[in-house]
Amino acid sequence: MKALSIVSTFLLLFSTQAELPDKYNEALVPAYELPEVLIKENGERVEDALAWSDRRAELLQLFAEHMHGHVPAGVSNEIFPKVRKQVDFLDGRATLREVRVHFVEPDGPFMDLLVILPAGEGPHPLFLGFNFGGNHTIHPSRDISLTESWVKKIRWMPEGAVVDHRATDLGRGCCHRWPVEDMIDSGIGLATAYYGDVDPDFDDGFKNGVHAIFGQPKKNEWGSIATWAWALSRAMDYIETVPECDSEKVAVFGHSRLGKTALWAGANDTRFAMVISNNSGSGGAALTRRRFGERLQDGNTMFPYWFSKRFHDYNEKEDTLPIDQHQLLALIAPRCLHIASASEDLWADPKGEYLSAYHAAPVYELLGKQGLGKEVRYHKRHGKHDVMPFDWQQFINTFQSEVIFAD
Repeated sequence: MKALSIVSTFLLLFSTQAELPDKYNEALVPAYELPEVLIKENGERVEDALAWSDRRAELLQLFAEHMHGHVPAGVSNEIFPKVRKQVDFLDGRATLREVRVHFVEPDGPFMDLLVILPAGEGPHPLFLGFNFGGNHTIHPSRDISLTESWVKKIRWMPEGAVVDHRATDLGRGCCHRWPVEDMIDSGIGLATAYYGDVDPDFDDGFKNGVHAIFGQPKKNEWGSIATWAWALSRAMDYIETVPECDSEKVAVFGHSRLGKTALWAGANDTRFAMVISNNSGSGGAALTRRRFGERLQDGNTMFPYWFSKRFHDYNEKEDTLPIDQHQLLALIAPRCLHIASASEDLWADPKGEYLSAYHAAPVYELLGKQGLGKEVRYHKRHGKHDVMPFDWQQFINTFQSEVIFAD
């Protein structure tokens, strides 16, 4: 692969560290060979955009069949949105609306979508992403309703924020990860929903949320991450109906397991103009074959419902998996992609996340884009597994330069 000027800069950030546990010892990363992103399953090399279209379809099917699972037959994309509230927000600088989006049927499973837009007619670009604790946690305003869904207590929540798995007022504004005012002041809106509305994040045997309608997935059907990704597309369905939203300039965002979700949503739904993965690690942006930090079997053991049951067949057999995550990132091309890591988040393998972006870049170049350093962005900040103001500053800058003002 042609060397890029940005490569040497980033590789300096990744030095082998002595005295680390084996899981985090770069010296113990085995030799590996990545599956080719620009060679079809029949051995033909991809030489142009038309051939990439065929290869892209192949890769989507491979990721669905071996990792994320297929959406079951009979799952409809029909949604039933109901605007529950709309008010002035942030002293008139923005508007806030709450929309209950029912899936499948008007009184079935739903997610409560919180949409905050700059004041004025628009249309406004916006970030879309799930939150971990309920819409009320992203901002202290009492105009935001408490989530009605099952909630788990997260370490950054204050005592009393969750009682018997139900949200309380003590959780309002307790999550620092959503700089709402900065987004609005940048002319960008936000749409977010609590991911537990769609499928609660515990091993419930797929009996709640959307799965209560469609039942137990087959071995090669969707796990929770694919279900959450599907719901992000249903949020996009609603956004397309709102004149104040610029549906051609929507960036889908996710942190950690929701970063894995954002990547799969962006791979499947080309309506997203930009895809952002923050600290998504194994099963997200990091290369599986590196076997660094979180291993494939770690996620499948701790969270056996995240991916399809077939994905478990590859526990401790990473080299037999016919795909790797650089190919997933390539499915975003030619749209804008931003991968973010943190220096102390070795579990998520920052080097593996960077290398995945590096090995996806040839697809962008094939499609006439510059790739790494422009349409494919990567940054690593100091610190732990989290979303910080520095991260959002980078996401906003990329969104503005590569999507909002790119024309």
